[in-house]
Amino acid sequence: MWVSKIRKLIKLVEESDIGELEVSGWGQRVRISKKPKELTSPASENPSTNITVESKTEASTPAPAQATAPEPAKTVIEDTDHLVPIKSPMVGTFYRAPAPDVKPYVELNQQIAVGQVVCIIEAMKLMNEIESEMAGRVAKILVENGKPVEFGQTLFLIEPA
Repeated sequence: MWVSKIRKLIKLVEESDIGELEVSGWGQRVRISKKPKELTSPASENPSTNITVESKTEASTPAPAQATAPEPAKTVIEDTDHLVPIKSPMVGTFYRAPAPDVKPYVELNQQIAVGQVVCIIEAMKLMNEIESEMAGRVAKILVENGKPVEFGQTLFLIEPA
C-alpha cells in the first residue's frame, strides 16, 4: 500500500469519530487506531494514533474498510508467570472433546497427569490427540472449541503440581 494512501487513512481517522480502522487486501493489512478523546490530555491537540501495517504471505481478496469500536481496556492484572503453557504443535482446528456430544477431555481447575490427553487438533482431516507433558492443574483454557489454532499458539496454561 502506498504511503500517500496510508496518510489519507490516518487523516480520515483523526478527523472523524472512528476509534479504529482496518483495511486489508492484496496480501496487506493496515490497522489505524487512536485513543478516545476522553483519554487524551487536554494539553495535546492531536490524539495519539497507532498504525500497524502487515504483509500476508497468502494472497487474499480485497476486503472493504471496516470501522470498529476500540476494545475496552482490561483492569484486572493477572500473574501468569508461574503458569506453564501447553502449545499447539501444529496448525489446525482445536477441539476440547472427541465428539460434540461427549464431555471435554479437561475442565478448568482439573488436575491432569503426564501423558493425559487434553484436546484434539484436527489437521488435514486427521485427529491429533495433544497430551500434557507435565502434571498440574488446568489454570486457563485459552482457545474456544472449534476455533482454528496456529503452530506454537498457547492452548492451556497449567499450574505445575
